[in-house]
Amino acid sequence: MTDLWHQPLRHIRGADLTGDTNQTSGMRRLEAISGKTVGSQKVWMGETHVAPVTNSGDHHHGEAETAIYVKSGHPVFVFADGDKEVRLETGPGDYIFVPPYVPHREENPTDEEAVVIISRSSQEGIVVNLPSLWSPVDVPED
Repeated sequence: MTDLWHQPLRHIRGADLTGDTNQTSGMRRLEAISGKTVGSQKVWMGETHVAPVTNSGDHHHGEAETAIYVKSGHPVFVFADGDKEVRLETGPGDYIFVPPYVPHREENPTDEEAVVIISRSSQEGIVVNLPSLWSPVDVPED
């Protein structure tokens, strides 16, 4: 029987995050807390870096709920609401909630790198990369 009251805490230094996780084009995802790194059974946590003037590929996180905290930069989170594109413009200190299976992308329209902290309700960094959210017929005009 495992003594649940006396398990060790795990310390992952920022410099020790690993890129050995699922990736999406246009961003670099780093893993900190997961089943692989610390034996987590219910949580995945890490950070994502989106380079200046870059868009990520469209993706979703499977059945996992995802909470995002904007650490730096001004990323824009884009998703479809019916036939309409919705753009959530964010800044440092903002939070975003991404429900399970919702296709979205991150955009960084600025000249500075955007960094977000991600926490998911699964122990692994589930990422399902998708074709574009908008087919050529569905692209909204400016």
